Amino acid sequence: MQLTWLGHSCVLLTGSKKVLIDPFIEGGSVQGVDPDIVAVTHGHNDHMGETVALNKKTVAITEIAKYLKTKGVPVESMNIGGTIIVDGVSFTMTAAMHSSFLEEAGVGFSAGAAAGFVIGMDGVKVYHAGDTALFSDMKLIGELYHPDIALLPIGGRYTMGIAEAMIAANFIGAKTVIPIHYNTWEKIIADAMSFKKAIERTTDIKVQVLKSGESIQTGS
Repeated sequence: MQLTWLGHSCVLLTGSKKVLIDPFIEGGSVQGVDPDIVAVTHGHNDHMGETVALNKKTVAITEIAKYLKTKGVPVESMNIGGTIIVDGVSFTMTAAMHSSFLEEAGVGFSAGAAAGFVIGMDGVKVYHAGDTALFSDMKLIGELYHPDIALLPIGGRYTMGIAEAMIAANFIGAKTVIPIHYNTWEKIIADAMSFKKAIERTTDIKVQVLKSGESIQTGS
């Protein structure tokens, strides 16, 4: 499976299917990606992004799914703690500690809870934490689902920062960690290389710091 960081929290998993997570790129577009499945962690604009315009089969929490149905988007609804299989790809929705409302629908439109996903495809499990603070039940995500790769926000202010993400990486126990949700705007500037050096100096975890559009291969 190939994993590509497109920027911010937007990640493309390419294997037997193409799964696009949080289809937002600041100053750009994901229209050329042509995913089979879109997954949305929560309702903020920098995560919903181009979901409606893509009009692809989408996995989202119940409240967002109901909204997407009104826009004609084919959607699979689920909720935190659940697992579904969509076209051979497994999606387990995990908790995240973050606010959520559906900004494009207007103030007051509930987007349910913010969430993350453990996505399984072609024998590889990827945990996308979504926007979240550090929380101790990340240990359970590691113990229950054993992700191979963890995508963790490090930008601070709106999510956990580097210090908290280091603890999260240890809680989750994935062999590879990729930082996301940083350096998009001035308010979430973070030094990903210091994050990498600190983790790799103190643990066996490997940190892959990707440039926008850069990919890694994982699994067979």
